[in-house]
Amino acid sequence: MPFRLLIPLGLVCVLLPLHHGAPGPEGTAPDPAHYRERVKAMFYHAYDSYLENAFPYDELRPLTCDGHDTWGSFSLTLIDALDTLLILGNTSEFQRVVEVLQDNVDFDIDVNASVFETNIRVVGGLLSAHLLSKKAGVEVEAGWPCSGPLLRMAEEAARKLLPAFQTPTGMPYGTVNLLHGVNPGETPVTCTAGIGTFIVEFATLSSLTGDPVFEDVARVALMRLWESRSDIGLVGNHIDVLTGKWVAQDAGIGAGVDSYFEYLVKGAILLQDKKLMAMFLEYNKAIRNYTHFDDWYLWVQMYKGTVSMPVFQSLEAYWPGLQSLIGDIDNAMRTFLNYYTVWKQFGGLPEFYNIPQGYTVEKREGYPLRPELIESAMYLYRATGDPTLLELGRDAVECGFATIKDLRDHKLDNRMESFFLAETVKYLYLLFHPNNFIHNNGSTFDSVMTPHGECILGAGGYIFNTEAHPIDPAALHCCRRLKEEQWEVEDLIKEFYSLRQSRSRAQRKTVSSGPWEPPAGPGTLSSPENQPREKQPARQRAPLLSCPSQPFTSKLALLGQVFLDSS
Repeated sequence: MPFRLLIPLGLVCVLLPLHHGAPGPEGTAPDPAHYRERVKAMFYHAYDSYLENAFPYDELRPLTCDGHDTWGSFSLTLIDALDTLLILGNTSEFQRVVEVLQDNVDFDIDVNASVFETNIRVVGGLLSAHLLSKKAGVEVEAGWPCSGPLLRMAEEAARKLLPAFQTPTGMPYGTVNLLHGVNPGETPVTCTAGIGTFIVEFATLSSLTGDPVFEDVARVALMRLWESRSDIGLVGNHIDVLTGKWVAQDAGIGAGVDSYFEYLVKGAILLQDKKLMAMFLEYNKAIRNYTHFDDWYLWVQMYKGTVSMPVFQSLEAYWPGLQSLIGDIDNAMRTFLNYYTVWKQFGGLPEFYNIPQGYTVEKREGYPLRPELIESAMYLYRATGDPTLLELGRDAVECGFATIKDLRDHKLDNRMESFFLAETVKYLYLLFHPNNFIHNNGSTFDSVMTPHGECILGAGGYIFNTEAHPIDPAALHCCRRLKEEQWEVEDLIKEFYSLRQSRSRAQRKTVSSGPWEPPAGPGTLSSPENQPREKQPARQRAPLLSCPSQPFTSKLALLGQVFLDSS
């Protein structure tokens, strides 16, 4: 049953009053237009309260109506909410916030920051906003999307994280000081997700800036985790990045591991990368063999496969959405419905739920407005159209949102994490908005001229990073020169300088020793070390933006969903 609370006016997530006769009562399909407006109202109440009471701090404390810094000192909620503003259609506020961020955010500060959180929230949020700027009506500079102020901010933030990757294994420390690098006494123990959740943002950054260092370090970290898996194909949830030894050997799909698996799939889609998808599918087999019981996923010992924790964690609720991306819809729906029963039981998902006992785990009874179950509902609804999935969205809106400290009595907590505006509200809105530009099926697009030629953007297939910041996969092709073109440019330059040098020699010869003799021909250079390469076979000129077919047995379908070829 929906619960009602009287909450101080300053509280961000005040529960919205129900309208008498509101569309979509139990047993009927919710009215998407009605609930879109409800979600939008929730967003603006939270967003406006942050601006009035907490900016420029990272987050709002809703019970005391003030702000505090949490993950650094970045005005984090504003960065996290920026692309949500555009998805809700507010271009004027998007434009204003872009200016505010440029004027107020500084990464050259003496702050110890989470490498993982800074990447997914700050780097991811800035990259997404950069790629959406033109759609939002921002006057972009020449060379966009290969240049721009938000891209430069994202690059600056990411460079502050690079010292964390300077370890013997290539796996990063969990924390870095933005001014001084890794502190001498920093713990070398990092969670698996904190190592394997960089390829989406860092590969995008490398593609847009032309600097391969970001993608390179992200790939090395992924490969070190892959090489560290157990003989039965599982990974634990904490590892020593100096020695490569597992510190916590519980294997599962939830906290400490979750977004590593997510980024193998999303990285494979974004980069058309066969190896990343093959790695995930191997993990998926081991996960199903050892952790999957009656459509629940338990925690097991990574070397033996024996059950260590028979619990469901709210963070695991992303898994049905990830399953939908690889086309495993039936299993995704069964698992989703299990998780939905827990939501129905408590009016939210507790952080830990004891599966055999059917109740919350002590000291893990809270619900900090996590988005994962709503995220899965959005993906599955796009794949199936099943109205059951809209019912979850209705439940979420009808009950409203306040950070819940204890689901047993619904006591509130004095915090609203930035992911509420970045993820929870965004996924809810997109669940009820089938015609949003994010769901574009490729029927419309924008043509943009870059320094490298024409580029197509906005055609759909957006890849959400783990903080729900959408990345346009087409953008990765906008700022790359094809090797064939680089060779052609090199040949033209060498030919040009060869001709100039030959003519210069001929002119000098004319002055000193008689009539001018023509050079041996185009391409003849003056010194042996500059001799042209052997004649290359004719190269077929490729278009500046191509859409390569996937070289592995899956198909990139509309909406960025990958469905495996069952044949």
